[in-house]
Amino acid sequence: MTEITVDDLRRIMREGVGEREGLFDGDILDRGFAELDIDSLALLETATRIEREFDVSLPDSLVTEAATVGGLLAMVNEALAAQVG
Repeated sequence: MTEITVDDLRRIMREGVGEREGLFDGDILDRGFAELDIDSLALLETATRIEREFDVSLPDSLVTEAATVGGLLAMVNEALAAQVG
């Protein structure tokens, strides 16, 4: 796979941190993790799930650099593209 979609990421976040009454519904790309009540441990869990499911290595700086869902999605897709290219 060469790209993860926002729906893939939404599903993985729901699996990792649980459904929180529609919190992950709608347009979440510009939402910050603090706004979604996702702390650094939950973000690490999400990253681990992504690495396992999509067979990709994510940078260690992911937790500090990915401020929004869209930022995380971009980082993951960059890592996937680098792996293929």
